[in-house]
Amino acid sequence: MAEAAPSVLTTMRPPLAAATVAAHPSQVEPVVDPFSELKERVSQTLFERIGARLNDPSLSEEQLHSYARAELTGIVADEQMPLNSDEQARLIVEIAADVLGYGPLEALLADDDVTEIMVNGPEQIFVERRGRLTESSVHFASESQLRRVIERIVSKVGRRIDESSPLVDARLADGSRVNAIIPPLAVDGSSLTIRKFSRQALTASDLIALGTMSPDVADVLHACVEAKLNIIVSGGTGTGKTTLLNVLSGYIPGDERIITIEDAVELQLQQQHVIRLESRPANTEGKGEVTIRDLVRNSLRMRPDRIVIGECRGGESLDMLQAMNTGHEGSISTVHANSPRDAIARLETLVLMAGMDLPLRAIREQISSAIDVIVQITRLKDGSRRITHVTEVQGMEGDIVTLQDAFVFDHRAGLDSDGRMLGTAVATGVRPRFADRFTELGLPLSPTVFQATLATRGVR
Repeated sequence: MAEAAPSVLTTMRPPLAAATVAAHPSQVEPVVDPFSELKERVSQTLFERIGARLNDPSLSEEQLHSYARAELTGIVADEQMPLNSDEQARLIVEIAADVLGYGPLEALLADDDVTEIMVNGPEQIFVERRGRLTESSVHFASESQLRRVIERIVSKVGRRIDESSPLVDARLADGSRVNAIIPPLAVDGSSLTIRKFSRQALTASDLIALGTMSPDVADVLHACVEAKLNIIVSGGTGTGKTTLLNVLSGYIPGDERIITIEDAVELQLQQQHVIRLESRPANTEGKGEVTIRDLVRNSLRMRPDRIVIGECRGGESLDMLQAMNTGHEGSISTVHANSPRDAIARLETLVLMAGMDLPLRAIREQISSAIDVIVQITRLKDGSRRITHVTEVQGMEGDIVTLQDAFVFDHRAGLDSDGRMLGTAVATGVRPRFADRFTELGLPLSPTVFQATLATRGVR
């Protein structure tokens, strides 16, 4: 019985051994993948035919896909390659992903274990899994393919990227945060960073299971939100500030009016009465910009019970502090800082960015009277994200803002067999002043929650 002829896709791919049999590296000839060349050629032809329609607002996503697939089927047929039906179907799916989707990133975006994707030019992609960075085996076929994917991402949210505007912040349809930067600013090829958006919002129980916080810390933070304390979540880049902010926002009672203000919408609040506001960059003429500060000011006229600001990174910090000091209690925001003390210094700097010539003592008095609690979250050396401090802002002593730790991370617990840190944030034994507010409001909290389990005390 005659053997079946090998498929064209297998015959087009030379075996790896054939490229390594030469005795000297200089004798190794480069491996050329005809299938990749075919894909690139067909993709370019399809892009030339439908490029004008890719950003046509009158076409729905379904209509665009249907139109593109019809064109693609004709192009593949015109190529007259000896492909069987399965190979043709595979080719059409992969090229559709390249032109209409996100190309080789599709599989990484679908992988729930991947939390961040970093494209360092077309030939190098790194991913983060469980806090660890590894290089992915996938890559883009060319710089032009990478640029097409970037342009498709940014065009969907009304942004543009070109030589005159070579960097942009955007988001995917699922809310994943995207930053792109292209030549001439990116010297070695276009760079794309995607911080994936969790399909399911994490809860306090999830963070406890992950070791991010202990049950005692969760109970205290829940009480802080219900007691309408003003909270700042502090941490470095990629430490999980937005995730923690989302969890804290989930503690807000459902009968309150909540206004969220973000650069790119990420929060997933489940309450019914939520107004979501998003900033907007300037258009090609340099007009039409709406900043976070503009939205904070406007939100004060919208009768909010709570204001949740995704991140304070500029002059809006002054407006936020003023709102907290004028009756808008229970507000929550995040700030980039490496410790609670650094968070205070960071807020001082951000307030100065508002352009108001305020004396430093006046700024510190604003901060000390507005902020009640600082929650520090840190990415540890094992890649895990942990709450390392729950710190009370007690007021002023002279010209210094006084802080008192209620919980501090116990680094003495060591590591498990997988190298994961075993410690958690434990009580310092100092009962914070805001605990009196819990008692006044009748909020249930164990009387032992602040009992000392660590010999770390004292005002920081």
